[in-house]
Amino acid sequence: MSPDVIINKYYPEENELKHILLAHSRLVVEKALWVADHHPELHLNRSFLYEAGMLHDIGIFLTNAPGIFCFGDYPYICHGYLGADLIRQEGYPCHALVCERHTGAGLSLEDIVSQDLPIPHRNMLPVSLEEQVICFADKFYSKTHLEEEKTLEKVQKSILHFGEAGLVRFNRWCEQFL
Repeated sequence: MSPDVIINKYYPEENELKHILLAHSRLVVEKALWVADHHPELHLNRSFLYEAGMLHDIGIFLTNAPGIFCFGDYPYICHGYLGADLIRQEGYPCHALVCERHTGAGLSLEDIVSQDLPIPHRNMLPVSLEEQVICFADKFYSKTHLEEEKTLEKVQKSILHFGEAGLVRFNRWCEQFL
C-alpha cells in the first residue's frame, strides 16, 4: 500500500493544505517510529505505523478549518471518521481505524454523547498498540505550528479539553512509550 497514491487522489494539487497535511503527518510518523525504535519489546509494525501515520488526517479537506486551508462543510472534529470512511472505501479497514480513533486521546461513546459531539455515536478509542502510538504521537504536533513539537505539559492541557479519561489514557501512554 502506498499512502502517497491515496493522498494524491484526495489532494491532487500542490497547495498549502497538502503541504500542511504532509508536514504534519511526517512528524507524526517520525515520532511513532521513534517509539518503535526505542521500545522493541512492543513489536510494533513499522510499515503500518508509516502508512497509517501518513493517512491519519486524510479527512481534513472535508472540514471547515480555514486556518489550515480546509474549506469543507463539516466541523473539524469530524475529520477522523470522515477520513476513516475514505480509507475504508480504498480497502484498508485497519488503517481506517487509526483515522477514526486518533482524535483527542481517543473518544469513548460516553465522551461523544456527554459532550454532544457531532460525530457518530460509537466507541472511537484506539485499541491496537499501533493505533495508540499514532494517536500518542499526533498529540505533539499541530497543523498551525508545523515543525514545533509541543511540550508534554501543553499536550496534557490540550487533551483535558476532551475530558479527564483522555488525560488518564495519555499519561499511561507516556509511561509506556517515552
